[in-house]
Amino acid sequence: MSALSRELRSTLLYALLTLSLIGCAAIIARIPPTTAVLAACGITVLVLSLVSTEIALYVLIFSMLLSPEIGLGGGASEGGMDTKREVAIRIDDLLLVVIGFGWLARNAIFKELGLVRQTALNRPILVYMAACALSTAFGTMGEDGIRPLTGFFFVLKFFEYYVVYFMVVNHVQERQQVKALLVAMLVVCAVSSLIGMAQLPVGGRVAAPFEGDRSEPNTFGGYLVLMLSVVLGLLLNLPSRRHKRYLFALIPLIVLPLLGTLSRASWSALGPMYFTFIVLHKRRAPLVIVLILALFVGPLVLPSGVKNRFMYTFKEEKGWSKKIAGDVALDASSSARLESWKQAIEGWTKRPLLGFGVTGFYFLDAQYFRVLVETGAVGLAAFLWLLTTLFREALRAYRQARDPLFKGLGMGFIAGFVAMLTHAVSSNTFIIVRIMEPFWLLAGLVVLLPILEAPAHAEPQLAPPYWRGN
Repeated sequence: MSALSRELRSTLLYALLTLSLIGCAAIIARIPPTTAVLAACGITVLVLSLVSTEIALYVLIFSMLLSPEIGLGGGASEGGMDTKREVAIRIDDLLLVVIGFGWLARNAIFKELGLVRQTALNRPILVYMAACALSTAFGTMGEDGIRPLTGFFFVLKFFEYYVVYFMVVNHVQERQQVKALLVAMLVVCAVSSLIGMAQLPVGGRVAAPFEGDRSEPNTFGGYLVLMLSVVLGLLLNLPSRRHKRYLFALIPLIVLPLLGTLSRASWSALGPMYFTFIVLHKRRAPLVIVLILALFVGPLVLPSGVKNRFMYTFKEEKGWSKKIAGDVALDASSSARLESWKQAIEGWTKRPLLGFGVTGFYFLDAQYFRVLVETGAVGLAAFLWLLTTLFREALRAYRQARDPLFKGLGMGFIAGFVAMLTHAVSSNTFIIVRIMEPFWLLAGLVVLLPILEAPAHAEPQLAPPYWRGN
């Protein structure tokens, strides 16, 4: 590109920003102060996104666990399940929309940046997005169909996580960027864990910051399990003792609030996560010894609230519990979840191909059954294709990695991925913003690892922008 062309595009960018600021100034003079402050913050983030994708990524990282929730719409319930879904919007949802728009605008102005680099996940993501959009569009038809605005916002929330992935894949070019982004994520995790620990003396279940009246400890638990996986992966592979000390100090900082969430879905994810480390790591004996010690010592040192929460799973409640084997029964909550799975399968048989559309069925706190009944066999197939492709790419990145940082990140992500797959059995893990933002940021880094570690003389393994073809 010629120097004159670059100068014209830079001039166009600054002119666009100037006109936007003038227009915003005129609007701010006519709106309430709180709205003006929020608008100013949004404009600031937009400008930063136009100037630097890296700054935008750091803004996202530090907002992941520190953003309040805004509810849109209400919901009555029927039979214990919501018939009208409330759209929960967080500040980082809005930030992600603004940042995504800024990133697209930046690519449109500076076309040499490319739009979307080709990776193995591009097609599965696009197919799954199309399945969600198509099923929801059909679901809005008819008198009893989905409310279009509600369906639109939910589908938009599903898609915004992939914006994080594409931003990372397009932007990260070197090892130092991977390290810096990981450090930022670990700092956010440490701060969030400290806030969680501060809730322990108060009693009740530990939740993420700024949850409001409708706290979701299960969400915070899933996030902590994911970050614990990354910490353990790095701890098992980094050679530096100083780094190991910092990482080791993070473990109790994460585990204590994780126990305090009383989230059984999160606790159930710990087993598969740890066994993944045993399978992947060459020195399995120390990990097995730690596991045996934890099984023997755990029941003696765990708080009574944690043990009671676990045992409550098998507490029979007259009229609500469900027998699973002989005299073994499940508590009312677990029994209701099993009943909802049955209803999901029955509902799916009525619309097997495209389902009822996103938010078109009763509320389900089970990712796989929800995908099945809302998007049908087409959506579930696309979703499973996406998951299996991501797992394959992560495993390839881990096996090819030679750099200890990359090796640790690959191992930690695979273990965290397995944990999230387990967590999703009884939770909507893959559509929860506070879990999926860090998850897809990590996924973007892991997919890039083979390219970042390739010799300088090697041919690049990422193809040109996806829209240009191979």
